[in-house]
Amino acid sequence: MSSTFSGLEVAKRALHTQQAALYTTGHNIANANTEGYTRQRVNMSPTSPYPPASRNRPEIPGQVGSGVEAGSIERIRDSFIDKQFRQENTKVGFYETKADMMSKMEAILNEPSEAGLSEIMDQFWKSLQDLSVHPEDSGARSVVKERGIAVANAFNYINDSLQQVRSNLKNEIGVDNKAVNSLIDQINQLNGQIAKIEPHGYVANDLYDERDRLVDQLSEYVDINVDYRESSGQPSPIAQGIATISLHSTDHKGDPILLVNGKKDAPAPGSLQAVNHVFVDFDDTGNVKALFFAEPDPNKTAEQQSVDLVGTITDNNNGTTNDTTNDAAFIYADEFQLQGKLKSLVEGTGYLEGFQYDDGSGTVGTPGTPAGEFNVMLNKLDQMVQNFVMEFNAVHQQGYDLNNDTGVNFFDPAGTTASTIAVDAAIISDTDKIAASTNEDTDGDGTADNTGSSGNGENATRLANVYTNRVEEFVTYNDADLTNDPTIDEKSSIKGYFESIIGEMGVNAQESMRMQNNSQILRQQVEESRQAISSVSLDEEMTNMIQFQHAYNAAARNMTAVDEMLDRIINNMGLVGR
Repeated sequence: MSSTFSGLEVAKRALHTQQAALYTTGHNIANANTEGYTRQRVNMSPTSPYPPASRNRPEIPGQVGSGVEAGSIERIRDSFIDKQFRQENTKVGFYETKADMMSKMEAILNEPSEAGLSEIMDQFWKSLQDLSVHPEDSGARSVVKERGIAVANAFNYINDSLQQVRSNLKNEIGVDNKAVNSLIDQINQLNGQIAKIEPHGYVANDLYDERDRLVDQLSEYVDINVDYRESSGQPSPIAQGIATISLHSTDHKGDPILLVNGKKDAPAPGSLQAVNHVFVDFDDTGNVKALFFAEPDPNKTAEQQSVDLVGTITDNNNGTTNDTTNDAAFIYADEFQLQGKLKSLVEGTGYLEGFQYDDGSGTVGTPGTPAGEFNVMLNKLDQMVQNFVMEFNAVHQQGYDLNNDTGVNFFDPAGTTASTIAVDAAIISDTDKIAASTNEDTDGDGTADNTGSSGNGENATRLANVYTNRVEEFVTYNDADLTNDPTIDEKSSIKGYFESIIGEMGVNAQESMRMQNNSQILRQQVEESRQAISSVSLDEEMTNMIQFQHAYNAAARNMTAVDEMLDRIINNMGLVGR
C-alpha cells in the first residue's frame, strides 16, 4: 500500500504545479506588449505511479497515481515561420531602401513639371526661335544668354543633388554598417549568456526571445542563415542551443562567411573571437569596392581596420609570414548579390563593376567601372550634356554673330559634363557674339558671301533644331574628328534621349514601389501567422488564469480533505472502550 501521507504529497505537487502555471500566466500578461516576447506555457506531466514495476511490488489491483509535476516551461514558437519571416524581412529591407532612393531621384529630376529640366530646355529653344525672328534685337539675345545659363545651372544643380544623395547613402552605409556590427555583437553576447545557463538544464526562454528579436533585425540588412547546436553539459531537450549566423553567400575563396560563430570547434560563445564584423572599402569617389568580414580589433576604428584588411591582400598572396589577418574574407561589391538593406545602399551609392585588387603576385588588379542606380543616371546625364554641347557648339560655330565673326562657341567647350557645363565667357560678356545668322547671297551672284547677314536668323533656327534633330542629322555625326562623334543612338534626339532617361527612371521607381508593397504584404501575412502562434492573447491568458486558479483551489481543498482524514485517524481512532 502507498504511504498514509501520500495524499498530502499529491496535493502538494498539484499546488506547486498550478502555482507555476499561474506565475507563467502572469509573466505572459505582464509582457503582452513587450516587443519580441513569445508566450510561454508550463508542460505538465504526471509523476511516476505507485507501485513501480518490480519483483517486490505490493499486490494491489493497479498502480496509483502520485500527482503532477511541471516538466518544463517552453516558448510557443514555430521555427519554420521564423525562417519565412526573415526571408521576407530581407526583401522588405531591400525594396524599401530602393524605393526611397528612387523617390529621391524622381524628386531631384522633377519630371514632368513646370520646374523640371525639360521645361527649362523648352524655354531655351523658344528663346532661340524668338531670336530667329529678331536676330538683331539685343533683348532677344539677352534672353537666349540667360536661358542658356539656366540650362547649365539646371544640369549643375541636378548633378550636385544626385551626388549629394550618393554622399548621404555612403554615410548611411556607415551608419547601417555599425548597426549590423552592433547586432552581431549583441547576438554573440546572448550566446555567451545562454551557454552558461543551458548546461545546468535550464531553458533561457527570455534570452531566446531577445536573441530572436535581434536576429529579425539583422535579417533586414543582409540575407542570413541561422543554425543552432546543442550546448555542452546536460541541456534540456527543448533548449534552443547556441546560434550560428552565416550569410547566404561565400567569400572570394568560396568559403562560407560566418558573422556569429557558434559551432562546437569555435571560440567560446560571447568572446570577441566568435564574431566577424563587416567592413566596407570605398574608392576616392565613394564607390564600394568590396565588403570585408573579419574579427574586430578593439584598438582600431572601423576605417583603420578596413585599410589594414585591404593592405593584407598583397601580403596574403606574397606569402608574408607576419600576416595577422590571413583568414579575412571579402566579397567584391559587384558579386555581393545578397538582398537586404545593405545591398540596396551599395547599389545606390555606387560600386565598381569588374574591380579587382592587385594581389601582389604580379597580377595587376583592374580598376573597374562605376555602376549603380545613381552612377548610371549621372553617366546618362553626362552623355546627354556631351552630345548637346558638342553639337550646339558645332552649329553655333558655323553661324555669324553681329560682328560677322564665326567659329565662336556658345557653351564652354571644356564643360561637357553635367557638373561642368557652362555658357562661354565670351557670350556672357557680349551677347553680340551669339551667332544667329548664316551665309547669304546678298549680291545676287548665286554664291554665298562668306559674311553673315545681321538680319538673317537662320542659324538661330538651326540651333533650336538641335534639341529635336536625330543624331544622324547632327553636324558632328561621322565627323572626321572622332572625339566629337555623338555617343547616343543615331535614331534618337537630345529630347528623345532625355525622355527615355525619365521614362526608364519612372518605370524603375514604379517597379521598386510595387515590389516594396508586395514584400510588405507578404511579410505582414507571415507576421500575422507568427503572432497567431506566439503572441500573448489576453483573453486566452485570463481563461488560463481562471483554469489554473480553480485547479489550485481544488488542490488546496484536496489537501484539506486529506488533512481531515489524517486527523480522524490520528486523533479519533482507538477511542472506543476508553
